[in-house]
Amino acid sequence: MSDDKSWAPPQADDGRPSTDEQPSALPPLPPPPPVAPAPAAAPQYGQYAPPPQPPQYGQYPPPQPQYGQYAPPAAPQYGQYPPPQPQYGQHAPPPSAPAGQQLPYYAQQGAPQQPGANAWAPPPKPGLIPLRPLGFGTLLGAPFQVLRRNPRPTFGSGLIVQLVVLVVTVLFVGLAVAFTFARATSLDPDAAGADAIGAGNIALLILSGVLSAAVSLFGSALLQAVLVIEVASATLGEKRKLGALWKAAFRRILPLTAWFALVAVAVVVVIAIAVLLLVAVGSSGSAGVGVAVLLGVLFAFGLAALAVWLGTKLALVPCAIVLEHLGVGAAMKRSWRLTARSFWKTFGVLALVYGILSVASQILQTPFSILANAAAGLLDPNNSGTGVVVLIVLSLVFLAFSIVIGAVSAVVEAATVAVVYLDLRMRKEGLDIELARFVEARQSGLETVADPYLPRNAG
Repeated sequence: MSDDKSWAPPQADDGRPSTDEQPSALPPLPPPPPVAPAPAAAPQYGQYAPPPQPPQYGQYPPPQPQYGQYAPPAAPQYGQYPPPQPQYGQHAPPPSAPAGQQLPYYAQQGAPQQPGANAWAPPPKPGLIPLRPLGFGTLLGAPFQVLRRNPRPTFGSGLIVQLVVLVVTVLFVGLAVAFTFARATSLDPDAAGADAIGAGNIALLILSGVLSAAVSLFGSALLQAVLVIEVASATLGEKRKLGALWKAAFRRILPLTAWFALVAVAVVVVIAIAVLLLVAVGSSGSAGVGVAVLLGVLFAFGLAALAVWLGTKLALVPCAIVLEHLGVGAAMKRSWRLTARSFWKTFGVLALVYGILSVASQILQTPFSILANAAAGLLDPNNSGTGVVVLIVLSLVFLAFSIVIGAVSAVVEAATVAVVYLDLRMRKEGLDIELARFVEARQSGLETVADPYLPRNAG
């Protein structure tokens, strides 16, 4: 131990520390792990955000979703705003394809929807009316649109029928009246055979009236058939010419004329029976006259109610005869079934359209007739003959004007019946589906397509 108090290891003879007390050799320490770089601080407001770096060599990009898997939407980058979502009731914008790619056909804008897609589409309207059950406004407006859509065949048919009926009535009735009047004035009442000549005159007048009524019934049947075919064709988007419409109408003219004749005979028979009963009651005395008047009023109201009820229930007979190729009896049953539980709607549409046409025609004709009579008096106040000529000319002009108004009214009335018929069949039988199938088949190029207006069990 040395004098100073410092400690020193024992020395060997050569001055090195003793091997007995040397520390043993230790293994080398491993290198320290690499220090990860500090994460970049998020950019503050207004600072530039660098774009995301692509993966380095040896790293793998995140897995892409497979077909059929859900791909989560990419989060918007800093400073970007997500696209606004459409609110309830708003239209969603069409999808857009990524750069360099194209959307599939079914996702392109304007491409037809696939079956089962949750996209609503309005019912097709290839022509006059949409292929769906019609609303009240469409029922009222469609008959008037028939004239505007195809005026030459529709208005032309009405005008031709009105002119033919007028000419035939003037010829038959006018000539019969003139002939019988000439015979009656030149006949001596005391001469032999005067009674037979008088009876012949009456028979001639009746025959001329029957012939005029027959021509009128035939013309009404023809016009009704033409308008039914026109409305049915216009619903499918077709426009037929006058000759094609008349050719198709003449195929069903006989049963349709028989129906109109049956209606006319029924009206005449009912009125004749009512008149005979009233005459029989009134001829029993002064008290019977009052009873006859009271019964006449009651009969008038009762017959009017019966005519409205039967006229509404059987209003669709012409349509069934023309479009479904039925006979008169089968068409009556068909109309009765179609108007079941739809009486008031059918009556309301028909009555409203007929009322509108009647009021409009009176508004147009009444001032014209008043002005014609006033003009004749002003032009010839002394009755020198000029006023008569003017009155005749104005009467002819008024007659032509009345024929035009009558043609328009006849066309609209006939078209109203056809539109109501189509509406009832679409509501009760799904006719709109059959019509849509027909339109699609025709647009696809098929030539042999079944008539959609025939019932399914018909050939």
